[in-house]
Amino acid sequence: MRRPAVYYGRLYYYMKKPKFQVPLEKLIQEIPVSLPSVGSNVIVSGIASDSRKVKPGDLFVALTGTIEDGHQFIGDAVQSGAVAVVGSRSISLPNLPYIQVSDSRWALAHLSAAFYGYPARHLTVIGVTGTDGKTTTTNLIYHLLKTAGFRVGMISTVNAVIGNEKIDTGFHVTTPEAPDVQRYLAQMVAAGLSHVVLEATSHGLSQQRVEACEFDIGVVTNITHEHLDYHGDYEAYRTAKGRLFTSLVETHTKSHSPPRAAILNRDDISYDFLSTITAVPKISYGHHPDADFRAVEVTPEAEGISFVFSSRDFHMPIKTRLLGEYNISNCLAAMTTIVAGLGVAPGILQDGFDTFEPIPGRMERIDMGQRFMAVVDFAHTPNALRCVLDTARNMVSGRVIAVFGSAGLRDRAKRRMMAEISAELADISLLTAEDPRTESLEDILSEMAEGARSRGGQEEETFWRIADRGNAIRFGVELARPDDIVIICGKGHEQSMCFGTTEYPW
Repeated sequence: MRRPAVYYGRLYYYMKKPKFQVPLEKLIQEIPVSLPSVGSNVIVSGIASDSRKVKPGDLFVALTGTIEDGHQFIGDAVQSGAVAVVGSRSISLPNLPYIQVSDSRWALAHLSAAFYGYPARHLTVIGVTGTDGKTTTTNLIYHLLKTAGFRVGMISTVNAVIGNEKIDTGFHVTTPEAPDVQRYLAQMVAAGLSHVVLEATSHGLSQQRVEACEFDIGVVTNITHEHLDYHGDYEAYRTAKGRLFTSLVETHTKSHSPPRAAILNRDDISYDFLSTITAVPKISYGHHPDADFRAVEVTPEAEGISFVFSSRDFHMPIKTRLLGEYNISNCLAAMTTIVAGLGVAPGILQDGFDTFEPIPGRMERIDMGQRFMAVVDFAHTPNALRCVLDTARNMVSGRVIAVFGSAGLRDRAKRRMMAEISAELADISLLTAEDPRTESLEDILSEMAEGARSRGGQEEETFWRIADRGNAIRFGVELARPDDIVIICGKGHEQSMCFGTTEYPW
């Protein structure tokens, strides 16, 4: 069977392993700029926004970041073989086309989509955003759709899944850059997939990495305290998340006419704001009595949770191996998306919960024969830490020993908040490193210690400062007695730790 092809003018390109040769003039057709005469015959074979990754034939897009300005590296990009440059500053390049745009990030997204033939227009695209629970909800939607027989792909902060192929999307949690996102979408189209679930972080939305992804359905888990270092305040952070929902009306008409919907959490403080700015049909989930889809008869169990997925039209029992009552919200979000958003009969999805495996680094039990319980979780926000510690308390009859840190160059206010929460809910708190970056780890731990003390914590009795994360975990394990739980939070699935500007394997 021949592989799908994308048509570009007179050229056809197979996309199993995309390798394109696209005229520059084709790429900029939807960008309101004129092409310099020197670029009329330029052929582009790739798009890059990092000068260190430029290959011969690439179009280099210079981005202005919070730390570095990509325009400073145009010379490096040209030396590496860039055939054209896009930027937002007024620059003249000899014998090389330079295209000035008002917003180079917007341009990067649309150029990347054009380069791969606007793949999202051939897919039903489900976007998932929120502070906590994004990855779990994204994986749930993907798994349930796959179990129901859909040809579905996934792009999360952990990996991209295209058919049987899994691609690591990076050391740290963030939405991949636009060229990577569009390449993954193109590979999905080539593989014959019909749906994709895309996890959209606030940075990914704010930095337009998911611009031109042509979302059909937007899903929110919650919007709580996080990333205020970047966004400035809660309102700006909420607005960044809201971009997923305002973009739904901008999606191009697709030949397969997928539904449009916004799936909103009726229990969350974001509900009123998101329902106001959303111009497509809104469907709500939650425990709230006015929610369209609810969870009733909730029963926490040793190996998971059972509840009844309920609406005006049906009541269906669900049992999941996910731990923690907060995961009910993630289950509701996934089920509501598929049942109400896509119109799938709920009974088809029931078996999917039986085969859904817990996600690495999300309330992941570690069993090596020890007499106490050990769990790894990604909780790195005040709300998430509160939820997992509440869950941990109900999982054992002994003590809760929490190991966690707070990242450098990130939301500073949450350092104290998280230590306060742990001092209140855990028996022992071990404060340690979590990507201090260029900040002083000692200063970060000092701020956290102040928070613990403000809630009655006693240093070296109920909380310790242990800078080395490995040593902190070892100390927690040594303290643990039968019936205790050691819960290690913050890193989850991540495979590196950032000290200074270097990512070290972790």
